[in-house]
Amino acid sequence: MAGIGFELRKLLAKDSLTGLMQAYAYAGIISSGPWVLSILGILIIGFMSVSVVTPEFLINQFQVTVTYLMALSLILTGLVQLAFTRFIADRLYEKRDDEVLPNFNGILLVVTLVSGLIGTLTVVISFRDQSILYRLLLVSGFVILSNLWIATIMLSGLKQYKQIVGLYVLGYAISVGAALALRPFGLEGLLLGFVLGQLVMLMGMIVMVTRAYPGRQFIAFDFARRGRMFTTLIAVGFLYNLGVWADKFLFWFYPYTSQPVIGPFRASLIYDLPVFLAYLSIIPGMAVFLTRMETDFVEYHERFYEAVRDGGSLNHIEEMRDEMVFTIRQGIFEIIKIQAIATLIIFVAGPALLRWLGISELYLSLLYIDVVAAGLQVVFLGILNVFFYLDKRRIVLVLNALFVGLNITFTYVTLQLGAPFYGYGFALALLFTVMVGFYLLDYKLDRLEYETFMLQR
Repeated sequence: MAGIGFELRKLLAKDSLTGLMQAYAYAGIISSGPWVLSILGILIIGFMSVSVVTPEFLINQFQVTVTYLMALSLILTGLVQLAFTRFIADRLYEKRDDEVLPNFNGILLVVTLVSGLIGTLTVVISFRDQSILYRLLLVSGFVILSNLWIATIMLSGLKQYKQIVGLYVLGYAISVGAALALRPFGLEGLLLGFVLGQLVMLMGMIVMVTRAYPGRQFIAFDFARRGRMFTTLIAVGFLYNLGVWADKFLFWFYPYTSQPVIGPFRASLIYDLPVFLAYLSIIPGMAVFLTRMETDFVEYHERFYEAVRDGGSLNHIEEMRDEMVFTIRQGIFEIIKIQAIATLIIFVAGPALLRWLGISELYLSLLYIDVVAAGLQVVFLGILNVFFYLDKRRIVLVLNALFVGLNITFTYVTLQLGAPFYGYGFALALLFTVMVGFYLLDYKLDRLEYETFMLQR
């Protein structure tokens, strides 16, 4: 999301209530639009197919299949998402724009081969009882989604935010329309419609990158050379995505909280619905996160390092450092405040919301704790964002490794303790990780001038 602050500052520069509302709305759409569209698209397909697709369990098989495709493709491509984006950013900083497209094509080829191989082996080994068409769509969907995440984060790094949202709207409109048109063909028809929409999105993004950064050659693998991609970012991207999905996988494969759906894919009805609803509550927090962290903080971050590079006085450098620390604290406080309000709204409206959706109120306690956990995840993102700007990649790696380890450990313990403790593993893992993040952030900010001047090589 680096660079979104430029657009937000234009809106905030209007110095009016309208400009402020536009900035928050823009930030909310950019930060949450794609995944909200993804979730809503899948739900709409399922809801509108109930009267056509028979038996009805095929709809559940479709939704679970898509969920696994998204989860596994995100974890796999997490290995290159951040590292490759940093590689491209470095090439742009060096004014070597002609290297963008060839290396983009190169990473897509690598991702296609790896995801295709993994998908094919998985299908051959674990999905022998499913139709050939389902297996082909499973592999192709996995490959397309894997490439789509790379293209999405690539365009984010190139500041093409509006285009990303526009393509997601178009892609999921096609996914929904095609799936509904093909729903008489059952599971395969729904999945084919979904895959077609994702393919349109991917092709659109590839065209945009090609037009923005034409290269002298078609393909290159410079990113694969030794030292061209940071190993810490490779690990961070993988661990963060693994950490986000770790508790879900544990619930999916724990016998007492899940049931088989199709092939080796399992689902946890008791856990999946509350988590989905909880994640919708973080949209306001994500909007505040982007608006505050990518405007006020980035402004003083730039001023601080400009003062250092330009030989500013010690008083001026310290003043910029204090302003930067103040904006960090204010930004994180606003995230916590907004998420607390969203959490209270869910607490009040939770019973009515579950009744409206036709869900048992037995899920209420799990919904509450998941809402708190989702809010903590936004705070965690805010902390990681600051460390990324300070280029403290090792600290980010430590925090994500801690998050993964604690999420797996605490979630497993809560599964053993029984239903009253479900959801607390994810929440406690994030709470502990956020506390450690706050401590490390305070420590690094106190030493910022020293490390800036004395530890440079």
